[in-house]
Amino acid sequence: MSAASTVILDGGMGRELQRRGAPFRQPEWSALALSEAPQAVEAVHAAYIESGANVITSNSYAVVPFHIGEARFAEEGQALAALAGELARRAVQASGKAVRVAGSLPPLFGSYRPDLFDAARVTELLAPLVNGLAPHVDLWLAETQSSIVEARAIHAGLPQDGKPFWLSFTLKDEDTDEVPRLRSGEPVAEAAAVAA
Repeated sequence: MSAASTVILDGGMGRELQRRGAPFRQPEWSALALSEAPQAVEAVHAAYIESGANVITSNSYAVVPFHIGEARFAEEGQALAALAGELARRAVQASGKAVRVAGSLPPLFGSYRPDLFDAARVTELLAPLVNGLAPHVDLWLAETQSSIVEARAIHAGLPQDGKPFWLSFTLKDEDTDEVPRLRSGEPVAEAAAVAA
């Protein structure tokens, strides 16, 4: 693989904010820092860029009702997503480096919980994230997807804006039959076929 084709993603935002002493608690997780310490979010982005990341991820993973609550998401979800995108873009601009911003599209109904997925609400929850992030991101990153149906629903809900779509799945922790599986029980091979 050539250096030009090597992609180095940033590290986790939530744990790094916590390590640095930024405001952090459950259930808000890393979303709390968007409203209480946006400078800390931008500083984490800058540190990842300085460490060699050529793709950084917006701090929008916890901007969903599961973390910030239904009422706050309805009132502030799009604005928080926009701020997450803006902070990432600012860090890139300040660095002067050729770094791309990935718009984090989290599990809409909770991490590692394919049983909570509700197809009827995907558009309602995805639209504020996409609308807030779109002006600031170079690509879309559906993170920690637990099932194929959720990954497909997120992909289908994205605008036809020409931005690349990246996808990451999360796997079951226990090995029941030596076949790697998503948390939904679907084989990884099926997920890979969907992602291709």
